[in-house]
This record gives sequence, structure tokens and C-alpha cells, in this order.
Amino acid sequence: MTATSAPAGTDGKITRDDIESKLREIQGEVDETAESAKGVAVAVGAAIAVGVVVVIFLLGKRRGKRGTTIVEVRRF
Repeated sequence: MTATSAPAGTDGKITRDDIESKLREIQGEVDETAESAKGVAVAVGAAIAVGVVVVIFLLGKRRGKRGTTIVEVRRF
């Protein structure tokens, strides 16, 4: 039993066509994986953006409630 297997229909030689077909097969799998990961990345990015906006809103609301110093000027 050998560690490498020859493509069907050849005399144990790997041709350029064999390599190209295997690379196309691998590229197809990579493209599918990238497409599925892209959808997840968009969802995660949107969730992070919403979280940042909520935190900024809450910090601004807190700062708005904080009392400010009032300086009263009296003239005699």
C-alpha cells in the first residue's frame, strides 16, 4: 500500500489537468466557506455597532443628569 494514490486513468503520473481540477475543487470549498463566514461577520459587526451606540447613549444620558455648577453673579 502506497502513501500516495494515482489519479484514475493514468499511469501514476500527475498531469497539469489533475492539478488544475484539484485546485478548482479546493477553491470551490474555500468560496463556500468564505460566503458563510461573511454572513456571520456582518451579523456580529451589526451587533457590536448597536452595542456601541447603546453604551454611548447611556453614558450621554448619565452625563446629562449630572448637576452642573451654577454661578450666580450679584451686583451691589
